[in-house]
Amino acid sequence: MQHSEFYFDGMNGVSLYSQRWLPEVHPRAVIAIVHGIGDHSGRYLNIVNHLVSSEYAVYGFDLRGHGNSPGQRGHIDSWVEYRIDLLNFIKVIKAQQSRRLIFLMGHSMGALIALDYILSENDRLAGMIISGAPIEPVGVAKPYKVALARILSRIYPRFPIGLGLDDNAISRIPSVVESYQDDPLVHGKISARWGTELLSALESVKMHVEDISIPLLMIHGEADRLNSAEGAKKFFDRIRAYDKEFICYPAGYHELHNDLDNETMLSDLLDWIDRHMEIR
Repeated sequence: MQHSEFYFDGMNGVSLYSQRWLPEVHPRAVIAIVHGIGDHSGRYLNIVNHLVSSEYAVYGFDLRGHGNSPGQRGHIDSWVEYRIDLLNFIKVIKAQQSRRLIFLMGHSMGALIALDYILSENDRLAGMIISGAPIEPVGVAKPYKVALARILSRIYPRFPIGLGLDDNAISRIPSVVESYQDDPLVHGKISARWGTELLSALESVKMHVEDISIPLLMIHGEADRLNSAEGAKKFFDRIRAYDKEFICYPAGYHELHNDLDNETMLSDLLDWIDRHMEIR
């Protein structure tokens, strides 16, 4: 495996940290990963190792305000920043991996970014994998936090608010939770403006769900205490794309790639990608 780091320009020239993992042979295709809130691109190595060993390239970047990228932790002025950052990231991948198919994978908040991107940019990607989508957030969207964010977003948009998520809800593996808690690149902050922008993006994606036409794999942990599996399934059922698949993992927690039985999820992921290579 070949690993390298680089920076690319996001919206308004913000320099964003990125990583790529390449197989020792020419990659069959590329999987671009978008991480979740408070997270970073280095926490997806189970996916990286599994896919690269099957001759796929994996790219990931740290969203603005996350990981090794600059910016106030968990803050954006507008959701468009995430969208354009991802657009520029995909352009970099296309330049580096010309004529390679690209699959877009988003986890948690990254899933919402991916859905918004597909609906807004109409990019011709090979497929999309949506993991732990925040269609019905359970851990963040408490009524008092929503009300507070709406008020402060207008008068003090950068006001920091603690996410208040239960770290133990990410995985049933104690060592994963401990590593998450000890990771200096992980943070538990959002801004007031981030909160209102996320709610607006979620409303827009729900409103246009029937326009999703890209081949789609949607996965969710049945016991996800952060984002409702039932909400994700209701959203999935409204998608009109003929090529779609939903897999719910019994007793699975939020980070399926870092949870018990992650080998099953990774096998399903690889199988889905392989099948969508064969039909090309």
